[in-house]
Order: sequence, then structure tokens, then C-alpha cells
Amino acid sequence: MIRRFFDRLAKMPIVLFNATQREIPVGGQAVIEGVLMRGPRRWALAVRDSNQQIQKEQWPLRPWASRRPWSLPVFRGMATMAEMLVVGMKALSRSASIALGEEESVGFWEIAVTFVVAIVAVVGLFIALPVWVSDMGHRFLGGGAVVKNLFEGIARAAVFVGYVAVIGLWGDIRRVFAYHGAEHKTINAWEAGADLDPASVSAFSRIHTRCGTSFLLVVVAVSVVVFAIAGEGGILWRIGTRVLLLPLVIGVSYEIIKACSKSKGFGRYVMKPALWLQYLTTREPDLEQIEVAVVSLRLALGEAYLSE
Repeated sequence: MIRRFFDRLAKMPIVLFNATQREIPVGGQAVIEGVLMRGPRRWALAVRDSNQQIQKEQWPLRPWASRRPWSLPVFRGMATMAEMLVVGMKALSRSASIALGEEESVGFWEIAVTFVVAIVAVVGLFIALPVWVSDMGHRFLGGGAVVKNLFEGIARAAVFVGYVAVIGLWGDIRRVFAYHGAEHKTINAWEAGADLDPASVSAFSRIHTRCGTSFLLVVVAVSVVVFAIAGEGGILWRIGTRVLLLPLVIGVSYEIIKACSKSKGFGRYVMKPALWLQYLTTREPDLEQIEVAVVSLRLALGEAYLSE
């Protein structure tokens, strides 16, 4: 049964975008009943409200990685991830207010508490738990430091994939995953030079090489190597050093994703396992969800880029 699953997974088509026609800095994120898009000069948010109308918001783009040292390789990955976390939290707060028809947006302290809880959960689930599991595995199975670090990486990957699979069973999260698919389809259509109408966009792949899901899986792989730098020690030492080294892991992973997304050969095969994971974090969107993503991208691009 397991073998048949992986055989089917290996045969899944991965239709990549054609970046040779339009190469501009476009990215996005699914939010509650909407899509956040990052264009060359602005952020744009499109959300379908409780009256089924699409509400639009935009604000200027001020890239954190535009100045040294944050514009340098590795550092730019750290800055970009931090920027996406902050802007993403803002977009989630606004989308919740719009989609649910609330008059007041989520306050600063509510966002701050949510952010702290999320960080604690990430450290506990994706750092502390794999370290503890690797210690237990090493105690029963033996092996050297290399085996121990590798076992930790496998445990971290298993926890991450399991987490994504479980939350995908929740109805509300499935809708967010469908907007995630709409975001990818829309960006793929734009980068391929296609018309940005929902019917045309729906034919494109919901898989994209620059997706944050793929990025996180690359982070798991890179962490096996980088965390080995910390060496051996007690469980608190290992958890602490992994937290401190996490920005470096993110920076290196960003550079790998950036290089592989531009490669039509070797990079594509390196990224294929990470791309498979997007079948868990995206769902096929309907035309109304694609319409929201198209509105968001059009707003993010502006007339100057849409007239190209």
C-alpha cells in the first residue's frame, strides 16, 4: 500500500511556470477568504466579504532586504522571511475582519500575543520535539553523531508533513488551501504571459517553485547540516543552539530556493520532493476564489505592468 502511494506520487505531473516572458518580483500568500500579493511597488490584499463582494486594500512596499547588509546573500533570506511574517500577520488580521464582517480589526496586543504563541508552538513542535525524538531513537538504536542528526532531521520532516496533513482536514483550512492554489495558478498564468481571466487561469498548475511550503521543507533538509555545527550537548543546549542557528538555516534555504527556481535542469529535480508537498497545502480553487486572486495580483502590479 505504501509503495503504491509513492509510485502514484512520483507520477504526479508538476507543471512549472514559464518565467522567461515575465520576470518581475511577484509573490503571494493565502489569507482568510482572500489572497495577499506582493508586487514590484506595493502590497495588495483582496478579500471576499460576507456580502460576496471583493474588498481591496493596498499599501506601499518597502523591502526589508533593500539595504546592506540585508541585501547580501543569506542575509536577504532572513530579512525576507521576517518581512513576510509581519506583513502576513497584518493581512490575516485584516482578512478576518473583512470576511467575518467585523467593524473593528484585531488590535496590536492581540496580534502580539498570537505571534508569541505561534513562535512558542513552532519552537516546541518543530525544534524541541524532534530533538527529544532523536535522543530517544539514539538511545534505543545507537549510532554516532551523524546518525543522530539525520534522525532528528527525519523526525522534523515527519512532524512537519504530519502537521500539514492533519490541519488540511479542517474545513476552514481547506478553504485557505484553495485560495493558496488560486494564488499559485494566478502567478503561474501571469508569468506565462496568459490572460488574467479566471477561466484561463484555472487551467494552470497550483504548484509553484517559490512557494513557502517548499521553502519550509528545504529548511528541514538544510537544518540537518547546519545544526550539526552546534555539536553534541544536553537537550537544552541543542534546543537553544537550534533556535539561534535558525536564521542561518532560513538564509541558506532561501538561496537554494532562489537558485533552483531559476534552473531548468538539475534544480528542478532537487526541488521535486518539496513541490510534491504542495499537493497537501493547496486545493483546486473554484472560479470565485481565482477571481479574488486575480483582483489581488492586478492591484499589486498596477496598470504599468498590466499593460506590458
